[in-house]
Amino acid sequence: MPVLTFANTKGGAGKTTAVLLVATELARLGLRVAVLDADPQRWISCWHQQLGKNCPERLQVVPYVSAANLEREIKRWQPTVDIVLLDLPGARSPLIAQAMGHSDYVLIPAQGSAMDAQGAANVIDLLYYLEDKAGIRIPHSVVLTRINPIITTRALQGVKALLSEKKVHLLSTPIVERAAFRDVFSCGETLYTMDERNVSNLGRAQENAQMLGNEVLERLIRYRMIGMTPAPGHDQAARLVA
Repeated sequence: MPVLTFANTKGGAGKTTAVLLVATELARLGLRVAVLDADPQRWISCWHQQLGKNCPERLQVVPYVSAANLEREIKRWQPTVDIVLLDLPGARSPLIAQAMGHSDYVLIPAQGSAMDAQGAANVIDLLYYLEDKAGIRIPHSVVLTRINPIITTRALQGVKALLSEKKVHLLSTPIVERAAFRDVFSCGETLYTMDERNVSNLGRAQENAQMLGNEVLERLIRYRMIGMTPAPGHDQAARLVA
């Protein structure tokens, strides 16, 4: 059972949105998913509490995860799920280093800004330190968030240049700025239970989330972190695993 950790030391980088999208898509593809919420803001826990009958069958969210109970929660969920997602604080914290020790893959969400790039660089530097000093190599990728699909800014170009310089893998699927990705936190819905009459470009948001979920799953399969028997009707996941 792999642990997929989402980390950026700068708040507001779109980290929890990335967690929500990846978690719901992996559950939709047939994986049993547990999200450990270690972010003091508890956005994903609050969203999960609102869902009620709209909650995906294979998705669990565990609130109030901290340095004191992180290892215990990972061990508790290990026998019962296919993957654990860990949402970390959006700030410098000793918990980040602790979480890296339990991580099999790290996903680093970042907007196209210098501040987000620095927050991402802090996480990347920690990963390089673990590899250099302890021989622990943790695969990782950056996912760009809140991207305008039409405009490429100088700041975004700078972020991409920094990642290229550090030889950091960048997911080919960015998270585009969509109203649905904002609204989903406040309405107790998922992208698949929202009313398209009330949300602009909902179909585009669903397509973006599906592409992201598929790409993350492909990365996990590539590193042999996922071996699963998909639930009946989840042919897409079966094709990816094959």
